[in-house]
Amino acid sequence: MSGIARFGVVCLLVMFAACGDKEKKMAKGFVLPEGDVEKGKQAFIELKCHQCHSVAGELLPEDVEPSMVKLHLGGEVYRVKTYGQLVTSVINPNHNLSKDYLLGIDKEQRQDAQSPMPSMVEQMTVDQMINIVAFLNAHYIKLEPEYEVPYYGP
Repeated sequence: MSGIARFGVVCLLVMFAACGDKEKKMAKGFVLPEGDVEKGKQAFIELKCHQCHSVAGELLPEDVEPSMVKLHLGGEVYRVKTYGQLVTSVINPNHNLSKDYLLGIDKEQRQDAQSPMPSMVEQMTVDQMINIVAFLNAHYIKLEPEYEVPYYGP
């Protein structure tokens, strides 16, 4: 089965997994086989994702063609994207536009904004997608908010 055919099958599975009640869809997410972080980094570079994205803690090759948009992925966050959200962001970049990207464009353009990220459906294999998601997922560090617990004494 070709990479494009496999990718199509995965997309169909995502669509079928999304059918059903909203709570079930939100709670379950979508899980693919475990990816390889190193292969994900290689695919990230091969597909030129580093031209528009930096990744926390990673030294990526210098941009040959600098991009107008540079979004940072990974790092310390209070809310980590789920595996399903990362897969969706790769497959369908228009699904949920980055707040950082939206802040960088005119207010009038925000309502009809489209992601500058090209569709990778024709270029990316399922294996590459799985590995890229593993690579990105490994670079998020979830912070826990610090709460001051009052002492009421004995």
